[in-house]
Amino acid sequence: MRRMQVITPRVPGHDRRTIVVGTLVGAVLLVGGLAIAWLAFGTPFIQRFTPSGRPGTSQVVVGMLAWAFALIAPATFIIVGVARIVAVFDSVSATRPRRTPASRLNKVLGEDHVVASRVRLPDGRVVPEMVIGPFGVAVLEELPPAKVTRRHGTAWEVRTREGRWLPITNPLDKATRDAERVRAWLGGDEQDYVIKVYAAVVAPDASLPRTATCAVIGTDQIPAWLASLPPQRSLDASRVEGIVRRVKELA
Repeated sequence: MRRMQVITPRVPGHDRRTIVVGTLVGAVLLVGGLAIAWLAFGTPFIQRFTPSGRPGTSQVVVGMLAWAFALIAPATFIIVGVARIVAVFDSVSATRPRRTPASRLNKVLGEDHVVASRVRLPDGRVVPEMVIGPFGVAVLEELPPAKVTRRHGTAWEVRTREGRWLPITNPLDKATRDAERVRAWLGGDEQDYVIKVYAAVVAPDASLPRTATCAVIGTDQIPAWLASLPPQRSLDASRVEGIVRRVKELA
């Protein structure tokens, strides 16, 4: 079975030249720091600058500067070099799109499914994940980790790094509204058919009560839920490709 197509947003980041230069500079500083440390403490090189007998003022100054350089330079070069390399890797990691629940199922869902993550609609709203298939479009909303969220009835809160609890939009309501926005966007053009759009919240705890407009499923239940959605007869292959093309334009 051929794998599904995954559409990820183009995230602006550093070009290849910047990454190579940053890594090279960091490596040079790191190796230079290690080399200076070896010369200073592994060889008698630095001893040549150590004054002996009754040294003059210039000899004392040169000796002090040499030992200060030998003690400070290696650590400085190593720290700056490592920091430069880490910064490059962090910048590369930051530009990589985060994998979404459905995108992890590329070995399960076939080529008749297309997954798009973080789709920014023309109105500026971002839909976390969309699955395009024979059924139409499914909008998925992943719950935040259980350890940083809590709910009181229909009210939801998320805990910040400072330990404070802040209110957030009910994920089921958000998924429903996102589905409505996608439906309105896809139906903006004049056409003789309506694209069906479904909504679901992906939650580790399936006991979360669903609503009439939003399902609640686990990550392992995504394939079965998508398979349970009735195929849309008015949505042929060319029309599905048209939806995929419009999503790619937004990505």
